[in-house]
Amino acid sequence: MVSYSVTLAGETDFAGWRDAARRLVLNDVPPQDVVWQTQASADLFGAGGISLPEVPDGKILNVPREFVDAAEGVICHRDPARLALLYRLLWRLRDEPHLLKIASDPDVAVLREMAKSVRRDIHKMRAFVRFVRIGEGEDERYVAWFEPEHYIVERNAPFFIRRFTGMRWTIFTPHASADWDGEKLSIGPGATRNDVPREDTSNELWRTYFSSIFNPARLKVKAMQAEMPKKYWRNLPEASLIPDLIRGADAAARRMLETMPTMPAPHHAKIQERVWKKASEEQVPEVASNLGELRAQADGCRRCPLWRDATQTVFGEGPENAKIVFVGEQPGDQEDLAGRPFVGPAGRVFDEVIEQAGIDREKLYVTNAVKHFKFVPRGKRRLHQKPNAGEVNACRWWIDNELKMIKPELVVAMGATAAQSLLGKAVPITRMRGQTVTREDGLKVFLTIHPSFILRIREKEEARAERGRFLKDMQAVAKLAS
Repeated sequence: MVSYSVTLAGETDFAGWRDAARRLVLNDVPPQDVVWQTQASADLFGAGGISLPEVPDGKILNVPREFVDAAEGVICHRDPARLALLYRLLWRLRDEPHLLKIASDPDVAVLREMAKSVRRDIHKMRAFVRFVRIGEGEDERYVAWFEPEHYIVERNAPFFIRRFTGMRWTIFTPHASADWDGEKLSIGPGATRNDVPREDTSNELWRTYFSSIFNPARLKVKAMQAEMPKKYWRNLPEASLIPDLIRGADAAARRMLETMPTMPAPHHAKIQERVWKKASEEQVPEVASNLGELRAQADGCRRCPLWRDATQTVFGEGPENAKIVFVGEQPGDQEDLAGRPFVGPAGRVFDEVIEQAGIDREKLYVTNAVKHFKFVPRGKRRLHQKPNAGEVNACRWWIDNELKMIKPELVVAMGATAAQSLLGKAVPITRMRGQTVTREDGLKVFLTIHPSFILRIREKEEARAERGRFLKDMQAVAKLAS
């Protein structure tokens, strides 16, 4: 006879599942005595059972971090049985602490397959969401329609915030919608395909862009359909172009990278004015007690002359209890405009490679050795210029305080400038990459290249090989932090 019926607030209510599971397992309630459901199914079938018990005094539940990470992803799976599976595994982990290492166990095998399916769905959403512009001027915003297999909208939304920070956008799916107004994310109810316009002039621009970077390898039918399943084609404006893009794609992509505009967007001056006004009006404490206060202090930084030409300070971003901190050189053109680190082309390479390495971007803290964009104007472009030693030293105060507050287990120095900032001396990155240096204060610093280095390589095979070496470095980072 079932003793308990647990109703979660939503399909991805991990906090609700975790609280209920903790109460039940610490009161020795076996899996067969619990029915798990969500609010939607409860509305259909009713919610029975009795109230959940309180946690007994003095009882503590310890579970492997690996299980928590897996559960946070698997709860996004569409299979209703996932909730019972997670509780069954939690129940077993009390007596089998190494259960998750047994790949042949049926429950563990299902868990891994569900986690893999959710990760794949997240990747497909990132690859195949296409925005349509609606409205003009102050009313301009971008909307998109996507049909994921699982409940991944809320989990995937931070990626789109990083990638499209400067846009106001909404992504509609049958299950939920994600709306970003430029400052705040809102998760709302699902929608239908008819709620989203099917065509606008930006689709033609997208087709032009796609044709300029199209990789001929995608025309291999099996490889193309594996990466771009046909079910997504009806939402992809570029799909109609695929058969005609065999010739000249490589040269076109190379020309695009060489001629990419780097002048500030027209609203550059407005952003700068808003940032400096905010910095002058805010009451910022003299001594920061957390990252938020430190970030507010950095908005008004005058430690070196770079602030004069940059749009704004680009401070670090990520959880204050991050185990790993990644440090780059300085913000680039797109980061300078967005006010966020690692959102430009090098940031996209970084996101893709760490995802391959199994590193969760949302659990990292990313920052730069220098917080302002240093550049030299060349006609209509702003060309990156390497910070000098004085600028690196001036900005070290910020990075030192970030690390003091976060207290990470590992810091990854990406590039020579980051290594110089963290170690206080010049380091030959190409010779020492992949090595871990321990500072006098005990902090471990892993040395590798900056992902922008990969983008500067002209030869395709050489760039692919360098990306492979960077992936191996990131896999080593994942192992060090595990």
